[in-house]
Parts: sequence; C-alpha cells; structure tokens
Amino acid sequence: MQEIIVVGGGAGGLELVSKLSRTLGKAGEARITLVDLSRTHVWKPLLHEVAAGVIDKNSDGVDYGIHAVRLGYQFQLGTMNHIDHLQKTIHLDAILDDDNEVLLKERTLKYDYLVLAVGSVSNDFGTPGIAQHSYFLDSLLQAERFHKSLLNQLLKLNQQADNSSQLKIAIVGGGATGTELAAELHHVANLAKSYGMPDMSSARLSISILEAGPSILPALPQRIAHSARSALAKLGVEVLENTRVSSAEKGVFITTEQKRIEADLLVWAAGVKAPDFIQKMGIFETNRAQQVLVNEFLQSTLSPDIYVIGDCCGFKQADGSWVPPRAQSAHQMASTAANNLINSFKNKPLKGYHYVDYGSLVHLSKYSTVGSLMGSLMNSSMFIEGRLARLVYVSLYNMHQFSVHGWFKGFLVLLSRKVSNIVGSKLKLH
Repeated sequence: MQEIIVVGGGAGGLELVSKLSRTLGKAGEARITLVDLSRTHVWKPLLHEVAAGVIDKNSDGVDYGIHAVRLGYQFQLGTMNHIDHLQKTIHLDAILDDDNEVLLKERTLKYDYLVLAVGSVSNDFGTPGIAQHSYFLDSLLQAERFHKSLLNQLLKLNQQADNSSQLKIAIVGGGATGTELAAELHHVANLAKSYGMPDMSSARLSISILEAGPSILPALPQRIAHSARSALAKLGVEVLENTRVSSAEKGVFITTEQKRIEADLLVWAAGVKAPDFIQKMGIFETNRAQQVLVNEFLQSTLSPDIYVIGDCCGFKQADGSWVPPRAQSAHQMASTAANNLINSFKNKPLKGYHYVDYGSLVHLSKYSTVGSLMGSLMNSSMFIEGRLARLVYVSLYNMHQFSVHGWFKGFLVLLSRKVSNIVGSKLKLH
C-alpha cells in the first residue's frame, strides 16, 4: 500500500485529506496521513472571530483526531523540519508538553507522495520590534492568545472609575483580516456590557487601522474599499491610509514620518508569506513570498512526487501574476491535487490547474458585508452588499464544511452551529 502524507491541515489540506480518504483510502489503495502542529482545525477566514471571542473552537473547529478516526486516515501531531526527496522521507520535531518534557519523540515518516499545505504567516518585512511587541493572527494559538489579552484589557477598563478612559487597539494592515477584526472588536465591546462588564461599550474603544498603501482592501475593487471604509467610519474606526510603520516598541507603532501611534494592543495583519522553514530547508525553488514553485499540475519543480497547494504554493498564471493566497484558491488547488493523485493511481493523465476567481467578500461583523462576484459568462464583476453578500459569505463556509464532513455530516455540523448561536453565549469569556 502506498503512503500519501499531507503536511498542514488548513482549508486546502483538510479538504484534500478528506477527499483522498473517501477514495484511495476507502478503496485500500493508499494510507493517508495528515501532519499538523495543532490538534484542532478552524477555517482560517474565521480566525479574527476567534480572536474577538465571538466563536469557539470547540463548536466551530474540527478535531483532527476524531475526524481521522471517522474517515479512516492517520493523524500525526508534529512539525516538519526536513524533507529528503531522494529517500522520500520527512522528519518531524519532537513535541514537548507544558513542563518541557518530551511528549512525542522525533519521527521520520516515509512517503510515496507528499503534499505541502502549510499555509502562510504574516510578513513583518523585517520591521524592527514587530515580532516582539505585536499580536499576529496566523494560527488558532495566536488568535486565542490575542483573545485572552483582549478580555484582560476589557476587564481592566470596566473596573476603572473614569468612564472617559478608552481601550486603544492599533491594527497594521487594511486587508480583509484587519478590517474584519476592527468591526468585530466594535461588536464585542458592546456585547461585553451583557457579560459582566456593565461599564463597557464601543464608546470606550478606540480602533485605528494603519494601511501603507493609498487604500484599504487594496486587492479588491475601489467600490468595495469605499463601501467598507464608510462602514468602518460609522463605527468610529480611524482609517489611516498612506501610513507606513517603520518600527514598534511596547505599546506603540512608529511610522516612517516618526508619528507615534500608542495602543494597549498592537496587531500586525499586513502581508503574508510562506513559512520561513520552507526557505531554510534550501531544497525548493521559491518566489519572493517564499512560496514553493510548481508546474501546471501543482507538482513542485523539485520532484513530481511532491505536490504543493494553498497559500504556500507559488503558481504563476499565464498573465505573469501569482495565484492569490485565498481560501478559494486553496479549495480549488485541493480539488486539482486530489484528482491528480487519484489519476496517478489509475494511470490516467494529470490535469492542469486553472484558477477561477469567483470574487471576494469582506464581512464587517453584524454591520455590513460587501464584495464582488465574478461573472464567468460575461467576464465581469457584480458589486453586492447587505443580505445577499452575507448569504454568499456564509455559503463559502458551508461549502468548506461539506468538503470536510460530507453532505449529511456537514449539514448536522451547520445545524449544530446554528443552534449553538441561538442558545449559547454570544461572547467567549475564557
């Protein structure tokens, strides 16, 4: 039996493992193994909601161990640090517990096919002080760390006698993550009033978004950016465009014009790159964003037995542009890689990957959802907002659940989430 190892259980990785387990795994043709450092999967576009505390990983996440048992694949908790493409092995670091004792020893796993789906991390571009003094939202662990700090700041502010004092939050990066987080934090400040913090409200929250470029949401059409900017302005969020951060100190971002923007919580959400360990291995061809270069079939240029999907994949399109690091890209790549792996087992020809842009959506908490849908028939985009945009946004999450769980189980998961939203707490307090 051949071994297929997928490293990274994000949007693309988990969907790929699910499909391979239902096909090659179920047929007994391959043993599927998923490797991830976390025990729980949360759809990355929802990490800002975890950070704000409006969703809980226990109700909105997927436990890899339980999911593996149900679908029949193997789950290995660990971090890959080395690939030997000649011997077809990967090496995993040892896992330590909270007392720094060895929980899992170093391991070497052998593969016939390897798929890298390790996602992306924030790119601080080497800006001094950012790594030491800022919060990032690249992983579930980082989102939960920010949430704990947010709760502490809210509790502290609620106890202050001076009601004019404010909690200041500065977010660098006016992309989807930064803008969605700002709106969600506004919502959470109002929710806190009903959860043991009677003196809290959005009036005691001061949020700034710092965008280096001329406009927030630079990857989206100007009409979407303008609509989002207007919605944020109504919430009292300060949007500072053409504002580049040159360094950070404890509690302050410093711009290139030497303006000091002080805040209780500093968040960095500007730019992404593939994880540094890919570059450090020194075996792959990569682009400026450290993404692994692939051919038309999503196979790495190093070896046809190594596929790469998702944010860490460097796929150059016919017009010279790179496929953007989005959830829809990862979803499409997972489907192509799964089909090509299945075709390899059946001695059928591989099919090339073609990225289809279905548009983009920005969900500003309960206040607004704006975006564009790409018209494949007329080759144009349609601006949408309000309830229609919200419906489309939710449908993207639903599609992910169906890919991971199947239609019946996926429906039950979504139904359970709906019930939980109705009867459960609106704000996570731990």
